[in-house]
Amino acid sequence: MPPVSARLPVFPWDRLEPYKATAAAHPDGIVDLSVGTPVDPVPELIRAALADASDSPGYPTVWGTAALRDALTGWVERRLGAAGVTHTQVLPVVGSKELVASLPTQLGLGPGDRVAFPRLAYPTYEVGARLAGAEPVPYDEPGELDPAGLKLLWLNSPSNPTGRVLSGDELRTAVAWARAHGVLVVSDECYLELGWEADPVSVLHPEISGGSFEGLVAVHSLSKRSNLAGYRAAFLAGDEAVLGELLKIRKHGGMMVPAPVQAATAAALGDDKHVAEQRERYERRRAALRSALAGHGFRIEHSEASLYLWATRDEPCWDTVGALAELGILVAPGEFYGAAGERHVRVAFTATDERVEAAVRRLAG
Repeated sequence: MPPVSARLPVFPWDRLEPYKATAAAHPDGIVDLSVGTPVDPVPELIRAALADASDSPGYPTVWGTAALRDALTGWVERRLGAAGVTHTQVLPVVGSKELVASLPTQLGLGPGDRVAFPRLAYPTYEVGARLAGAEPVPYDEPGELDPAGLKLLWLNSPSNPTGRVLSGDELRTAVAWARAHGVLVVSDECYLELGWEADPVSVLHPEISGGSFEGLVAVHSLSKRSNLAGYRAAFLAGDEAVLGELLKIRKHGGMMVPAPVQAATAAALGDDKHVAEQRERYERRRAALRSALAGHGFRIEHSEASLYLWATRDEPCWDTVGALAELGILVAPGEFYGAAGERHVRVAFTATDERVEAAVRRLAG
């Protein structure tokens, strides 16, 4: 039996290791702006909720507690602008990456089916299609796709890696096209609360959805907005028929969010203060790095939202990665996100204030 991994590309981050070693050799240490992992403390109210629920000897439920589902529906209504959201329209998942990688398989897709995603995109969309044996199809505009055999259309706004935000008109057009052709829309909105020069909107907003979740699923994560990457806390909201089928499958697979994490998620979604405080930290770091990169000869494109600056010096991305590594700064080559990114780098602003200040000094030198 051939290994399943044979269907997949080489894990991209392994290719960055030599540059990481170069950056780490800098006398003042590495400034890692590559992966985008949170570094700030988990808010105390979330840690307290986790601790209070730590005596959880029994199995958690796949659908989550009623308190968690209340928190999910309440947040979707309050933050995404949807109305009348029910428990059947939400589903907790064990981190958004697990969901993205396994969704085509859980939807029953396979050979002969097609999965579409933006040409510049998080690589796990393609991985999920390949794991299912489906055909991955990158696109520039959804309306240009051939709908034949197309079962799943990924949207991503704000975008990883570019930070681009799709306008209301672009989202409405994509939703209308997909519905006309019977294609499920899954919108990755994990950076929705991190808009800087634009106000991202969800596909579940009535102005986009027309007041119906039919054929629409939104993916949300607490990794960045609440510093919970280590908790693997994420959820889906949208079409109850799709989520109901996923719930049945995930029950059989035992895909359960741990009970303490369910409690922590509910606490996090009920508090907006810590989100605003974290936004302020990221906004300061973003401004400092953006100015320093521009002063060093970079052009910043898109980047109106998310936790990244999409930067270029109009040279091959690996040349840029190498040059910055010599300064002790590690960034992600745009090629990781598709061939269209081969002359860009993705610069995360998730490092500590001290490390961001070090990067700014080195870029100015």
